[in-house]
Amino acid sequence: MLCDVCRERDATVTLTHAVKGEVNVLHLCQRCAAERGIETTVTTPLKNMIADYLPQVQPSTALAPAESVRCAFCSMSLADFRETGRLGCASCYTTFESSLRALLRRVHGNARHVGRAYEAPPPDLLREATAIGELREQLRRAIAQEEFEQAARLRDQIKGLE
Repeated sequence: MLCDVCRERDATVTLTHAVKGEVNVLHLCQRCAAERGIETTVTTPLKNMIADYLPQVQPSTALAPAESVRCAFCSMSLADFRETGRLGCASCYTTFESSLRALLRRVHGNARHVGRAYEAPPPDLLREATAIGELREQLRRAIAQEEFEQAARLRDQIKGLE
């Protein structure tokens, strides 16, 4: 799609204006967007944002320091999370729950969800899905470590649950 202003370059920015119920959409190239004062080069990677917020979140003094707490399943630490911006597995959510809650509260500005209500799946289905997910992760690791007998047992367990 070409820029709506110059009609020479590809449009890379979409500018949407809503005034008194009327919506105007303008497709602009980088140069025309810059001429209108629209910043197009500002990007904040997730890991930088997490690194900005997470050091300010400290666990209580009764707990071990944040750097020494590791996920029992994947051995990830908060320092690893701060570096990559990704958690290692589903168990990390429970291991780092207090730090993640504080992080999300700071990022979103609220600790309570105000959108549509979430309806949880039945507990049996949730337990089964969690078990299958953990078995698949163990299977992936067994294959990566070339433990093929263990991988075959895990594969059979997964098929039995599915």
